[in-house]
Amino acid sequence: MGDPDSSEVPGTLFESGAGRFWLAVIVIGLGTGVGTIALTLLLETVQHWAWPGPSSDLLASVNATSAWHRVSILLGAGVLTGVGQLVLVRLSSGNGIDITQAIWFSAGRLPTIRTLGSAVLSVILVGMGVSLRREGAPKQVGAVIANAASDKGRLSDSQRRLLVACGAGSEMAAAYGVPLGGALFALELLRGALSLRLVLPALMTALIATAVSWTVLPDAPTYVIPAYASSTSAIVWALLAGPVAGLVSVAYVRAIAYADRHKPQVLRRLFAPLIALGLLGIVSTRYPEVLGNGKDIAQLAFVGEIAPALLLILFVLKPLATILCLGSGTPGGLFTPSLALGALLGGLLGQLWSAVVPGLPPGLFAVIGASAMLAATTQGPISAVVLIMELTGRGRSFIVPMLLAVATATLVARSIEPRSIYEARLNEEEVTARRKARNIV
Repeated sequence: MGDPDSSEVPGTLFESGAGRFWLAVIVIGLGTGVGTIALTLLLETVQHWAWPGPSSDLLASVNATSAWHRVSILLGAGVLTGVGQLVLVRLSSGNGIDITQAIWFSAGRLPTIRTLGSAVLSVILVGMGVSLRREGAPKQVGAVIANAASDKGRLSDSQRRLLVACGAGSEMAAAYGVPLGGALFALELLRGALSLRLVLPALMTALIATAVSWTVLPDAPTYVIPAYASSTSAIVWALLAGPVAGLVSVAYVRAIAYADRHKPQVLRRLFAPLIALGLLGIVSTRYPEVLGNGKDIAQLAFVGEIAPALLLILFVLKPLATILCLGSGTPGGLFTPSLALGALLGGLLGQLWSAVVPGLPPGLFAVIGASAMLAATTQGPISAVVLIMELTGRGRSFIVPMLLAVATATLVARSIEPRSIYEARLNEEEVTARRKARNIV
């Protein structure tokens, strides 16, 4: 993948304007690291208040509460969503707050107050248990910081576009402790181009942001899994499961796009979240796993601790919960919900495989399924593989079946649906324009 604007990005320290550009890179890395710390502490505070339980584990804390407590917290989240969205819309006009759209069609420019307000609101709601992910908020904060640094440095639109992608990716790197994955996320998914001139700024911002966040946040894998080994059986299963993950991802992305297009408008913004999140609270009285971003579900699936019947139920309910939240206007990210969906799908397909060819650990199916789904829904196979390896601290031992599943899933998904979950808000003309731009060498 090339970038027709990469020539404007200084490749060395001695080119014209290099000082201002690289100073902006350092400022963005430092700022996004601090922003990640602040958002994470806010999330933990809200979660502890909403779900006072025996540990920081959301699922354990939810299980320790009554049915009425779950419903009341989600109803409160619905009220907060409705009021918050109305206030944010009135605070700002102009460009929207979708980062992908802003990078490609507005040179990365975003409304500062509305974007920051949406980020804070998103973190609070995720802490209250909505079925979306916190990475939406760090990405927004990183993009705002990059915008401000670009303004101060009087940088060109091409440089701003790159730095906004780097800012969003570095916040994600710091939030998850995945510096290489965050850099690739910025380039492959947000910027849509890979070249040496672009890689260095992305790596620098991600590394600085992650290093700053590790001064307060733990330096440890997000998911703890055993050292799963590859085998012929796992390779054959991956070749069969990859295309299935690709097809499921197409349905998921299209459902996300439909939900986004039909978000409530005007006064319906007040009532739709209340109804949707209230319904989610009711479902959680029977299936508490539908609450939260899916991290706990993925962790359980990765170690094979979800019963087959529950795997099937959650495979249906969890994406429905995410789509319900998104369609009601609730802000939040889709990274972890997509990963969790892949873990559930992999676990289900693994159960079917084990009935015929036993011997593989059930958690291995879930990890490979999560990799395939993440790659297919984001249409970023390189970043997906690296992210899974950094999130788990493993991957080399089962790299062959993982790569096979990722490649086949992405190929199937890309052949049917050109959009990723991060392009769901783009209209057909914008999707076509982006595809043409990404294919320029």
